[in-house]
Amino acid sequence: REVLRDADLQMPTGAVGALLGRTGEGKSTLLNLISGIDAPDAGTVTVAGVEIGALSERARTLFRRRHVGFVFQFYNLVPTLTVAENVRFLLDLDGAPDADSRSRQLLEEVGLADRAGAFPDRLSGGEQQRVAIARALAHDPSLVLADEPTGDLDAKTGTLILDLLERMTRERGRSLLMVTHDESILDRVDVVYRLADGVVQRETVRDLVATSA
Repeated sequence: REVLRDADLQMPTGAVGALLGRTGEGKSTLLNLISGIDAPDAGTVTVAGVEIGALSERARTLFRRRHVGFVFQFYNLVPTLTVAENVRFLLDLDGAPDADSRSRQLLEEVGLADRAGAFPDRLSGGEQQRVAIARALAHDPSLVLADEPTGDLDAKTGTLILDLLERMTRERGRSLLMVTHDESILDRVDVVYRLADGVVQRETVRDLVATSA
């Protein structure tokens, strides 16, 4: 079935954006297209100057591995790998010589240096999501996508995760697009996209505040 139609989204470099919409509107599908997990049936998807929709599945995988970071709602950590091994996983695939030092640095940044040797099932949900953030940033992607990154967490832990994700991407000058149902996130983003009936509308935070007032 047709999920997206005439969906046009342009993400400014270095911006933090929120993608809002009701359940089933196609927000996760849109992220999968942007990341190259899925290929579009029509139209174009361009990330960092590369039209990834025209690439083969293997080429899209390689592009995503080097240029896109993905934070999932349910963490998607590899259960048979330790925390440190999960963070350095993509670096090891690419043969990065500094994989060990980069993974250690990121674990320090997310406050989990002391859990490097633990397996995911020994961590809380918030700790697993912090590992997922470290993994998403390990290869220094130009774009970070987060699909309901706090959806499986309590409110307090969710706020901490959003603080961490926003801070780490802004410090690196990277673009961050977060899918969420929670409009309280609006005070921390630069631009808002609303997906409804397959169409994306861009709204500024100022417009939304004025509308709600």
